[in-house]
Amino acid sequence: MAVRITTTATSFFTVTAPSSSPFPSKPLPLLTSFPSHPRSSYSSPATKTTSLAALSSPSSQMSDDGGRRKFMDFPFAAGPIRDAMVDLVSTVENRLASHLLPPALPPDVQYCRNDPGTAHASLHIRSGHNSSPVDFILGSWLHCKLPTGNGSLNITSLSAYLNTSTDAPNLLIELIQSSPDSLIFILDLPPRKDPVFHPEYLQEFYEETKLDSHRQVLEKLPEVRPYFSSSLYLRSILSPTAIIVRIDGGEQAGRVEEIVKECVHPVAKEVVGIWLEKCAMEKRELGEDELTCLKKRDGLIKSKTIEIDLGSNFPRLFGPEVSERLLGAVRVYYNV
Repeated sequence: MAVRITTTATSFFTVTAPSSSPFPSKPLPLLTSFPSHPRSSYSSPATKTTSLAALSSPSSQMSDDGGRRKFMDFPFAAGPIRDAMVDLVSTVENRLASHLLPPALPPDVQYCRNDPGTAHASLHIRSGHNSSPVDFILGSWLHCKLPTGNGSLNITSLSAYLNTSTDAPNLLIELIQSSPDSLIFILDLPPRKDPVFHPEYLQEFYEETKLDSHRQVLEKLPEVRPYFSSSLYLRSILSPTAIIVRIDGGEQAGRVEEIVKECVHPVAKEVVGIWLEKCAMEKRELGEDELTCLKKRDGLIKSKTIEIDLGSNFPRLFGPEVSERLLGAVRVYYNV
């Protein structure tokens, strides 16, 4: 049974799933949903809150704090993955605390499930203040029963997006697991300028920060090998230092979880630290032509995300009513 799936507002660019999985493809995170308008043109926080609240079901009982707790529980993730994601999300939120507004998603977007109970998802979004270079951070998890009835697919992700007061890269982290002995790990600072036209951008954000050394650390492990997305479009928008690997534990029980704890988590923590220090905190002076190109590039990628994956894949898991509720909430943040 061929099924395309996405995480809730995170995974929208198709990659080929592990050959052992009944899922032939799996879209990647919202790494492409970069804001296409300057911060001054965005809806105010009050407008965003009002728009999202209108989407919430009157019967919803979950508070904002309860929704965040549900998200941070990562209830279906393996222990080391849960520990890594809790640490990474907390690190980003704590460091950016003065830049972020409280969560404003309605409860029935923070967490949802389909009627059969075969798919569950949680979404966590926090906007940046108008004066901040941060547009928003987005975390999610997805749990979905496999079509065979044996096993499940679990996806956890964290993305962070900057607005057009800076052209610095965004942040992307995702872990995809469809069996205890296999894991796909994606980690990148997706560029927002073409390094071919801007070699100084490549040098500043990727060479001087030695980002490629983190990929090399993982690929030295015998259980790790490069993973190639079937989407040429996805390959074209990632950085040259992107980590996209498959980890196979083989017959050694618990080996994948051990690698996550000892290698994946530390590498992700270091890259998050680089992004926070080098990219997230400072505005950058952009010329008029640069700003025009940045808006166009961000807007095109964002529109492609909505067009290709969100609208076509949410209904497959959650049905039209829940899907439209999720899409409506996400569109507010994507400004589409």
